[in-house]
This record gives sequence, C-alpha cells and structure tokens, in this order.
Amino acid sequence: MKAIIFAAGLGTRLKPFTLSHPKALVEVNGKPMLQRVIERLRSAGVTDIVVNVHHFASQITDFLQANDNFGCRIAISDESDLLLDTGGGIAKAAPLLDGDEPFIAYNADILSDFDITAMIEAHRNSSAGVTLLTSDRSSSRRIYFDRGNRLRGWQNLNTGECRPDGFHPEESMKAASFNGVHIISAKVLRALTERAAVEPVFSIMPFYLDNTSRLDIRSYAPAGAYQWYDIGRNETLAAARDSFRE
Repeated sequence: MKAIIFAAGLGTRLKPFTLSHPKALVEVNGKPMLQRVIERLRSAGVTDIVVNVHHFASQITDFLQANDNFGCRIAISDESDLLLDTGGGIAKAAPLLDGDEPFIAYNADILSDFDITAMIEAHRNSSAGVTLLTSDRSSSRRIYFDRGNRLRGWQNLNTGECRPDGFHPEESMKAASFNGVHIISAKVLRALTERAAVEPVFSIMPFYLDNTSRLDIRSYAPAGAYQWYDIGRNETLAAARDSFRE
C-alpha cells in the first residue's frame, strides 16, 4: 500500500513559525511532524510515500534528503506553482499513486497513535471506496453516516448549513468528526482525476459529500482509546507538546 502525506499547506494558523517554515516541519517534543507521520506509516508497513509540497518546498525536500527519506521510497508531488488543496493535490499525485491497491491519505498536522494496521484491515475487509478515520470528538462540523455506515452528509452546527443540497440529518444517523486520515481505493482516485480535469483546485471533503450516492464512503472508529491532536493551531500544538505521550 502507498500513502500521500499532505505537507503543502500554508499553515496560516501556526504563525509566526510558518512565516519562515512549512507547517509539516513544526516539532512536537523535538521531532518534526513530517518525520512522525512517515515513521508511523513505516511502522504499519507503508514505505511507498508521496509528499506534496508548496510552502517552503525546498525545506521539506532538503529535510527528507538529509534523513535518507527515513528508510522509505518517497516521491515529491510539487505544487510550487499552484497550491491545489487536498482533492486537487491527490489528483495531481495520481501518477505516483496509481495502481490496483488503495492508498492512505494522511494530513501532516495530525498527531496520533491509533492503529493504522487495523484501519487498513478494516478497509480491505469492506467494499468501501473510501474509509474515513472518525471519532465522536466535539466539533462544530459534523459528518453523518446511515445505519449501513455510509456517509450521507455534513452539517455546520453553528450556521445550520448542510451538504449535499437537500441533506438534513435524521435521528437514525450517526454523527462523527473526521480525523484527517483516509484510505482511498483506485476507483475513487479515477473519480478525483476526472474532477480535477474540470476544477484543478478543490478540497477532498466537499468532493466526498457531493458524491455520497456515487461513492461508498464509510466511517472507521478505532475500538480502543487513542491519542489525537490537530496541531494546525498554536493552541492545539501547545496542548500536544504538553500532553502527547510516546
């Protein structure tokens, strides 16, 4: 199985660090986040990795080269000319991800110790086109799954906005929050490249929500407790540095 790590973002909520560095190189307890994600994937047997770059791209490529790619085969998907967002980023990297196997998409700002191997197994044992890491953590943006565990919609609890058009949560649906890791099948990759041919820059979650009837997108919630931090803001980065346990 291959993986793509999203390391291209501007990291505007992590200023002042991101005024001179890419977000993916911010450190938690002395270790850059990009290194942490690569090592987590490697420990699950995932050693073919694509890293997309844009903001201070050369710092990331230099970091990987200086560390011999941490023992992995790493390819760079260069978005220096245009930042493509998550959906467009995957589509651009499609030639590097292409094949019959599903692949993992992992945000570089997600710090966690959940069992990646168990999530891979759950995806392979299902017929899902996409498997989303989810939890019931508090969030103003919730995604909803039906009794068959298929994604049906999204709601902003603060504004009442829903997606896709006409969606309204039903009592029988399970609400969850997306935790920044997903496993994507080859057939969904093809759908992403079709979208990119019309709209090169797009986010992956709206793409999923606009295609709930076309794609089988399911939730995966680990059975046991696990640590999880989105270090994309200075407040949550500080919490991770204080509380994350190796």
